[in-house]
Amino acid sequence: MKQESISVFDIFKIGIGPSSSHTLGPWRAALRFLDTLKNKGLDKVASVRVLLYGSLAKTGKGHGTDVAVLLGLCGEDPVTFDVNEITPRMESIAEKKRLKLNGVRDIQFDPGEDVVFLFDESLPYHPNALTFLCSFYDGDEIAETYYSIGGGFVVKEGEEDGDGSLVQLPYPIEKAEYLLAACEKTGLNISGVVMENEKTWRSEADTKAGVFRIWETMRDCIFRGAHIGGVLPGGLNVTRRAADLNKKLTDGKPYHSYGQWLDVIRSGGQSFKYTLDWVSCFALAVNEENASFSRVVTAPTNGAAGVVPAVLLYFIAFCDGNDNDKIIKFLLTAAEIGSIFKKGATLSAAMGGCQAEIGVSSSMAAGALTEALGGTVQQCLQAAEIAMEHHLGLTCDPVGGLVQVPCIERNTMGAIKAITAAQLALQSDPGKARISLDAVVNTMWETALDMSHKYKETAEGGLAVQLPISLSEC
Repeated sequence: MKQESISVFDIFKIGIGPSSSHTLGPWRAALRFLDTLKNKGLDKVASVRVLLYGSLAKTGKGHGTDVAVLLGLCGEDPVTFDVNEITPRMESIAEKKRLKLNGVRDIQFDPGEDVVFLFDESLPYHPNALTFLCSFYDGDEIAETYYSIGGGFVVKEGEEDGDGSLVQLPYPIEKAEYLLAACEKTGLNISGVVMENEKTWRSEADTKAGVFRIWETMRDCIFRGAHIGGVLPGGLNVTRRAADLNKKLTDGKPYHSYGQWLDVIRSGGQSFKYTLDWVSCFALAVNEENASFSRVVTAPTNGAAGVVPAVLLYFIAFCDGNDNDKIIKFLLTAAEIGSIFKKGATLSAAMGGCQAEIGVSSSMAAGALTEALGGTVQQCLQAAEIAMEHHLGLTCDPVGGLVQVPCIERNTMGAIKAITAAQLALQSDPGKARISLDAVVNTMWETALDMSHKYKETAEGGLAVQLPISLSEC
């Protein structure tokens, strides 16, 4: 069997919140089904229905799964679609009970009837399953089932697990030990090995440009989120905090752009409390934007989208990291660690709990920060292990099925743990570490298999049942 080859752009995807597995994945599944309909002829389509199973049904409303599949069927691209058009588009479809397939073929479609939430049904392959049904005027009928397996990855029933390509890389990496061997063989650090692999798909210049675009999207998300107040949508009435925290920290100092804002941040010094407050602000900003159906980057998921950019901006603002090449290398290293977890465990909270989201993102950020601060390859892997070790068993229990409580605050915790893990690794001898990154990946997967389904993004246990609010209210 060929090894799965995962690019940095498979781990970091530009999309729309609030969930990579419940929003971006179903959106991409709808686009794939739309391709099937286009091949058969859109003019022949009589009707379309969508069935949502398991976790997609139980927390689908809070995550906008129904919104995502409709926009996908309309042929909209989650990378470029104007987030300000989501509400009016959904209102129009609901009012007219009409949907334009691929933006051109108008069919009758009632969202209340034709998107079916099967709360008590799950398919065996993965908890995040959805089936598209289509009837044609000639009497033909088709059905395609897709699984959103975490981090925006989608698998069609009958396909191999994952949509990472099966190209042959110069340094195929399934485990951390393979990554270490590749670094030792070449003398390159982690980001260097990753760049060599990325050349299989595209030129180094194109990879750098694409990765820097990822950072620009992260950066814009942080800056935007740090300046928007109010209450998050969804019914929980959660107040946004990043803007208030930013206002307190900047203390009236003037700025009109991200660059000027960064100068203001740096001018405040580097006390522990000051730095801690800013890291929390960065993470809150991203995930408040994510909860508002804004544009974010899966890192490796939407629910954990704030950790990597928060730690990267910490590096930029407080560790002399404001250099394009350093930023690109940071993200390359982070992506490789994420891919190791994807191959050896899961990036899906519906499969593994929040350890698969915040835990993985913290591990990614820890390893990347360690390399950025001059750590050895062994120290990078040790940092990634430390970060995940202290997220093992973390449940996913979103209140109301929304990516808000406890999800937003968890990004601040994941970012701080990543920084701590990096500092510990940099001050340690990795040769004396008793647990390897591969061992903690295996442990995470075993923990995921043992975890009760109540704590796997179903909103049926933990914090989700402590607040008296139903999914229908949200």
